[in-house]
Amino acid sequence: MSHFNDFNNPQVAALPGHLKQFIVDQHYEHYTPIDHAVWRYVMRQNYSYLKDVAYYPYIPGLQKAGLTIEHIPNLQEMNDALGKIGWGAVTVDGFIPPAAFMEYQAYRVLVIAADIRQLKHIEYTPAPDIIHESAGHAPIIADKDYHEYLSYFGSIGAKAMFSAQDFELYEAIRALSILKEMPDADEQEILKAEELVTYCQENMGEPSEMALLSRLHWWTVEYGLIGTLEHPKIYGAGLLSSIGESSTCMNKDVQKLWYTIDAVKYPYDITKPQPQLFVTPDFQNLISVLEEFANTMAFRKGGAYGLNKAVESKNICTAVYSSGLQVSGNLTDFKTDAGGKAYFIKTTGPTALALSNKQLKGHGKDYHKDGFSSPVGKLKGSGIALEDFSEEDLKAAGIVKGQHAELHFESGITIKGMVKNILSSKDKICLITFNDVTVTDDNGTVLFDPVWGVYDMAVGQEVVSVFCGAADREAYETIVYKSKTETHHAVHDHKTKELHKLYQQVRNCRVNHGDYGFLGNVWQQLQKDHHDDWLCALEILEILDHENVDSELAAEIKHFLEQKGSNEPEYGKLISDGFYLIKHPVEQKLVV
Repeated sequence: MSHFNDFNNPQVAALPGHLKQFIVDQHYEHYTPIDHAVWRYVMRQNYSYLKDVAYYPYIPGLQKAGLTIEHIPNLQEMNDALGKIGWGAVTVDGFIPPAAFMEYQAYRVLVIAADIRQLKHIEYTPAPDIIHESAGHAPIIADKDYHEYLSYFGSIGAKAMFSAQDFELYEAIRALSILKEMPDADEQEILKAEELVTYCQENMGEPSEMALLSRLHWWTVEYGLIGTLEHPKIYGAGLLSSIGESSTCMNKDVQKLWYTIDAVKYPYDITKPQPQLFVTPDFQNLISVLEEFANTMAFRKGGAYGLNKAVESKNICTAVYSSGLQVSGNLTDFKTDAGGKAYFIKTTGPTALALSNKQLKGHGKDYHKDGFSSPVGKLKGSGIALEDFSEEDLKAAGIVKGQHAELHFESGITIKGMVKNILSSKDKICLITFNDVTVTDDNGTVLFDPVWGVYDMAVGQEVVSVFCGAADREAYETIVYKSKTETHHAVHDHKTKELHKLYQQVRNCRVNHGDYGFLGNVWQQLQKDHHDDWLCALEILEILDHENVDSELAAEIKHFLEQKGSNEPEYGKLISDGFYLIKHPVEQKLVV
């Protein structure tokens, strides 16, 4: 568990326990000199290119998020900076479940993968990493309209229905991303993992609310463009943090479409460049589209539609009665009348009752451990809903504490028993508790028998909302699901540790502006033991060029890099982009 209390950040401090379980320590000391060089290279490339194509707050946003170009951000510094705009950040271990990710956003906390991509994945990583999360998501957070969208998206996503298939796909993607980031991953293992992801994607069935929301998230937060179709700017973090795709996405063969609700029809593949991207004229449009989608969701529609989604989901869900009472559990059955209106609901297994997302005292999942069932609707012959009954109405209906009562619902359900308690909240009757009660339907089927004990009857004319997860998540601990697959952390051999030392010597030389003479020794060591390296060689060339020293050595290194770029095409663009940066250095104010 991370020492999240070390960060004097109110957003992080306010996180509930079921989200804190995903937090890991950043372990800043584990980042190697190569890791810092990778960060610096990507950030300088990003700045060089993105200053022209990124949405305007990106560059000042780097500073507002506590980021520099020179070294990997420290989480403490990020939290200090983000706290000033009402956000926070935590480090986690790779991909976390989508529902948890959404909930973090609702709490205005950025989730940042603690790891950083390997040098061989410098252009694009299949796994979430600190470059993607902090250099991609954090800078744009400073824009008020955007961060309002992000937190609103989180609050809606936290209520989305998800399926067992969603979790299977999440696990498959997580396993593949971890494998691909392993330095010595077996090619056959990667192939099998890719096949599993494809299989999961092709066998999702009808996409869940979470799957559809994930598409909206992908085409905005991750891969969104803003402006006009002809001249869009980048704001999506996936593009902002990929030095490859941020450039190629502007090509004409990548189709640009206006961002509307139709974006939910476009699935995505995280392992390939995107064939089309969506452009929003402004961030307000993102909220409008999200609102349009939210209106189709179970938490807004409620009723039989929402209950059906909950039964299909097979997850812990919450049904909200019109009285405000919230019933959280595994909804397994409900009954509807001829008009399709729900008149009875049933949960199986541990169930909790809540009001305003706070669990009612004595009504936790331990008390209702075997499930819960209750009618929905009006009493027969009554002009008003039972939840709106006054004291006089209750007396007239014979519903008095300590007395026997008979309730006949319009649906045909009958309840006969001794009234033990009547619970009200905000002028609404929410719950009536009976002793010695029998509950039957219009066919005479017994729905509750007196020998089963005390009967708690939820009160409400209709089910107004149904959403995934428990109402009081903290009390119910709804997100206890945590992947058993852990990310791989490389153990460095002696040769790699020696290479780290060379990178550190070059960094020290650049930072301290001293003793450029020994760079020749570093170069000789690279040639002798690390002939595959290109980034350290590039950093030496940068210093020699900027300080105007040892032009002979500079020419030798430049020739080596040109040959490498020519003979090994996978390095060609990285090296030529590096040459460009040497001639067009990043503004100094963003380095400090």
